[in-house]
Amino acid sequence: MAMSKRAKISMIILLSVVILLILLAGALFTASGVFKKAKYLDPWKRDYVDQFKDPRVKLAAYGLLAPNGHNLQPWKIRLDKQNPLKFSLYTDSTRLALASDPLARQTMVSQGTFLEYLRVGGEQLGYRAAIRLFPEGEYDEQKLSGSMDQKPVAEITLSKAQPAANPLFDYMFLPDTNRMAYKPDPLTAEQRQRLEQTNADEALKLTFLDAPEDIKKLGEYSLEGTDIETGLKRMNDESADIFRSNESQKNKYRSGFSFEGQGTTGVKKHLLQGMITIVPSFNNEEASTKLAVDAARTAAEHSPAYALILSKDNSRTSQVKAGMLYSRLLLAGHEQGLVMQPLSQVLEEYPEMKAPYTRIHQEYAPGGETIQFLIRLGQPAQDTPLSMRREVTDLIAD
Repeated sequence: MAMSKRAKISMIILLSVVILLILLAGALFTASGVFKKAKYLDPWKRDYVDQFKDPRVKLAAYGLLAPNGHNLQPWKIRLDKQNPLKFSLYTDSTRLALASDPLARQTMVSQGTFLEYLRVGGEQLGYRAAIRLFPEGEYDEQKLSGSMDQKPVAEITLSKAQPAANPLFDYMFLPDTNRMAYKPDPLTAEQRQRLEQTNADEALKLTFLDAPEDIKKLGEYSLEGTDIETGLKRMNDESADIFRSNESQKNKYRSGFSFEGQGTTGVKKHLLQGMITIVPSFNNEEASTKLAVDAARTAAEHSPAYALILSKDNSRTSQVKAGMLYSRLLLAGHEQGLVMQPLSQVLEEYPEMKAPYTRIHQEYAPGGETIQFLIRLGQPAQDTPLSMRREVTDLIAD
């Protein structure tokens, strides 16, 4: 039976809509960069270090995988020209988050995370890393940026040893931060004992909190910190400056934030990347604030336990040591099937955060300690993707 004129028109309209949707999806995927190779993930490959002969560069490539504030990867290394087994770690003063981290405390704990990953990788390769912190003294705080350029965070001297399979090595290749909801299962006695064993430094204190009142209170602190931070234009501008909206940007900068940080992958990621690449106003301050607050609320409602890392003082050395402990804690957590997320906002040192910062220290650091890390931990309800990493050769300074 012949198709009626009305049916033909309806079919033409339907086909037109389908073609339009296909073209639109194609445009979004193209703008996202769906066909581009994700070079920013190369350092996560197990054989990435094999291309380098210098053991110092190999170990720095392992350090590169460490968790770090704002994923800015604020590291520089200088290779000793006389001793092929010696090098130094410096803070990259061009990679500071001055709005949210005005005292560079988060930047310094990130130096510690790098050093611990480096140390673990060295053992696996058969190199013992002797780490000497601030060999030329701590920074001149009145000239902080210049002092960072001049004074090393650490001097690392390698010595050859028998390769020893470090049980934490394999876990360095897992995503360092999971911001998703966690399963409600509490920590087992075995998990807690293993995590407690990561701290052998008397200057640091590692505390676990899983009582309902603490979970509720710390979740509220997290939300309060997020509300304050996202309500400040300079913070939102800082985050926007380091947000990478598509594959081209991620390959270019290889640091900062992206949709993957919120667990967005696959088709949805490319659709979102394409949308904000074509129409950047979609990623406005209101939208990013809502996303951050919703994520913080979900996290607070799905956290079976928290951990605190406290230091007796707030010296640069203590900050670096706290970062080293966090790396050990994270890797041991992965070993036990756990994931973690540091909650940094309420610990940030700027005027608008002073009230909750003071309260949380009064409640959880009554001895005058500094809380270097507030961490939520638990079993993952879903996996999270890997984040961007720079080429290790970009870390090498003259």
